[in-house]
Amino acid sequence: MLLAIDSGNTNIVFAVFGDDGSVKGEWRSSTDGNRTADEFGIWLEQLMQMAGLQRSDISASIIATVVPATLFSLKTLSRKYFDCEPLVIGEDSVDLGLPVRIDRPEEVGADRLVNAVAAHECYPGPLVVIDFGTATTFDVIARDGGYEGGAIAPGINLSLEALHQAAAQLPRVAVTRPGKVIGRSTVEAMLSGTFWGYIGMIEGMVLRIREEFGEADLRIIATGGLAPLFAEYCDVIETADSDLTLRGLLSIYRRNQL
Repeated sequence: MLLAIDSGNTNIVFAVFGDDGSVKGEWRSSTDGNRTADEFGIWLEQLMQMAGLQRSDISASIIATVVPATLFSLKTLSRKYFDCEPLVIGEDSVDLGLPVRIDRPEEVGADRLVNAVAAHECYPGPLVVIDFGTATTFDVIARDGGYEGGAIAPGINLSLEALHQAAAQLPRVAVTRPGKVIGRSTVEAMLSGTFWGYIGMIEGMVLRIREEFGEADLRIIATGGLAPLFAEYCDVIETADSDLTLRGLLSIYRRNQL
């Protein structure tokens, strides 16, 4: 079985894939660069046992991280607890199977490249992948699967937290769709400005990307925790696919076993 690890700025996702590609277990931990391999190992082993899995079931691992401080512990976790040398997205020895057509390929976040691999496999045609994470990213994938670049905006939760921190009278609120655009209380006004403001930003960015890239039939795929919420109310988003990154890791692992 394969242990796939997606280490983001907010959460680390651990998933175990069976040989048939099915997900046998999936767990999340908050991202902490100070957490040791032993802390990860003990925590993960207990959760695996609850799912009927053993350490010995894991024969390989693959890691994508945008937090360099976590990489050493995650590599050590794979070696010490699962007796396997992990594939690491971004290392020269790992073949992604797609051209990266930007000025500095080494600067692209591992998660963005993994999303591009999975999106190209699952959805034919030129694409934009919008990932609602700590940052909201827009990634353009050409018809042949090439990664063409994109845009990075502050994530909606990050924006709400910054608003709360910077303005003394504004409370901390959770992301939901407000009932009206015109808020009649401070909380309603904050929710409206962030939610509908992000809808406007998404629609405007997609329009500009289509015009600049020259592909009117660009398909728009959303991923990340808030993807279903925004996909429901944003007409330009075709599909919400929350498992895109994990499927990309599985695909890259299989490619590198050939």
